[in-house]
Amino acid sequence: MNPFTGAVLGALVADAASLGLHWLYEPARLTQIAARGDIVFLEPDAAHYRDCKGYFAHGAKRTGDLSGYGETCRLMLRHLAARDGAFDCAAYQGDFLRHFGPGGAYVGYVDRPTRLSLIRLMSADAHDGYPQPSGADDDQLPALASLPALVAAAVQRGRTREAMLAGVDDAVRVTNDNPVARDAARVSAVLLAAVLCGGTRADAIAEALALAPAALSADLRAALDGDALDAPAAAARFGAACHVGQGLPVMFHILGHARGYADAVRANILAGGDSCGRSIVLGAVFGACDGVPLDWLARLAPLAECADAAGHLFGPQACGV
Repeated sequence: MNPFTGAVLGALVADAASLGLHWLYEPARLTQIAARGDIVFLEPDAAHYRDCKGYFAHGAKRTGDLSGYGETCRLMLRHLAARDGAFDCAAYQGDFLRHFGPGGAYVGYVDRPTRLSLIRLMSADAHDGYPQPSGADDDQLPALASLPALVAAAVQRGRTREAMLAGVDDAVRVTNDNPVARDAARVSAVLLAAVLCGGTRADAIAEALALAPAALSADLRAALDGDALDAPAAAARFGAACHVGQGLPVMFHILGHARGYADAVRANILAGGDSCGRSIVLGAVFGACDGVPLDWLARLAPLAECADAAGHLFGPQACGV
C-alpha cells in the first residue's frame, strides 16, 4: 500500500475503529472499558454511556461502519476518483446533498455544520446553482473530514502548495465557512502533505506549525511538550469537544508522542469526546507514515468500495490490500 492510499484508508479505518466510543466524555468510564479488552472496533452500545457524560449517537451503526466524518472522507474519495483527482466544488456540493440529504444513502447522526449546509443547498435555486460557499459559520471538526483524499490527490499529481490550499479552502467552505476552521484545515493539509512528500512526522509538525496563526500555534506547541503520551491529560487541558481549537492540539499531542498507527488510534479513543472527528487527520498521517494494520483494515465495512476508489484515484498499484 503506497502512502497516498495509506492516508485515505488510514483515515477511514481510524474513524471506524473509534465509532463504538465516540462522544463518550468520561475518562473513568473509558478506562473501565479499556480494562475489559481492546477499545477499537467496539459495537456501539448505549450501556457504555449510561450515567456518565456523553452522547450515544450511533445506535443504528454496526462494527466497521463509519461516522458522519468518515462518510465525508469516503464521499470525497469517490468524488475525486470519478474525476481523475480534480475537485469540482459545485459537483461536490451536489454529491454532498445527494448523500447526506433527504433520500440519500447516509443514515446516522447529522451534526450542526452538515445540517445547516444541507439546508442552504436544498434552498438553492436550480437556475442559479449552489451558493458559494454553502457552509455554516461553524468551527467544528467536520471542516477536516474531506482532507485526506483531497490532499493526497494534490500531492501525488504535483500540484503547488498554493493550488492545494485553494482546493482545501473551497472544500472546507462547503460545510464550514469560518476562518478558524479554515486555518485548522490549512494546518492539517500541510501536515499531511509533508508526510506524503516523504517527510518525518517531526518534519511535518514543524511545517504545519510554521503555517498556524499565533493563537493556534501556541496551543499546538504546548501540546507537544513532555516526553510521555497522555491523551486524556491533553484532552483535559485543551478540550475534548468538536471545535477545531480543542481537537487540533489533542491531535498534535498524539502526533508528537504516539509510537505508530495503532498506538495513536487507541490514545485518541481514550482521550474521549469527539474521537471520530480527530481520527480523520490522525489516521491519515499515521496511515501515510506507517500503513494500516491489515487485521484492522479487514474490519472496515466499505473496504472493497474504498480500495477500488483508491485504485482509480492513485493507480492500480496503490491498493495491494
